[in-house]
Amino acid sequence: MSTRAFSRPWAPLPLRVMLGAGLLYHGVPKLFSAEGHVAFVGMLAGLGVPAPDLSAWVIGAVETFGGVSLLLGGLVGLFATLNILVQLAAMFLVHLPHGFNFLNITGMTEAGPQFGMPGYEVNLLYVAGLLTLVLGGPGALALDRTRSPAAGEPSPAR
Repeated sequence: MSTRAFSRPWAPLPLRVMLGAGLLYHGVPKLFSAEGHVAFVGMLAGLGVPAPDLSAWVIGAVETFGGVSLLLGGLVGLFATLNILVQLAAMFLVHLPHGFNFLNITGMTEAGPQFGMPGYEVNLLYVAGLLTLVLGGPGALALDRTRSPAAGEPSPAR
């Protein structure tokens, strides 16, 4: 067995862990912190998003449960796809007008740089990583690898 054949199933694991941790970091406050939820609802309302309270709960749930899903490697395709949609919405509704760069320096003071809203760079990185998992499968140490495909269903990429 070549080194590449041995290591291929392990390649998605660090990506899953980092993306899962990032999604949890952003999703948990939207669901479990009153202050975080209220602030997110206010931001969505300011952007004109319909039903901002419901939207905040749905987005928080998709990010939080998506983070858990990626960490455990279960239902990766489903939650990665849902989080791609969340990232694209965030990119077009919030970050696109601020340019590409995540660190948007708007000015310099004696105390150091002043930062504006971040651009869409990180959204694209999330989309690329999540799309990689959708297309390539969850890799090693994933609950998805323990499930058998239903009759007539193709095996997930491994």
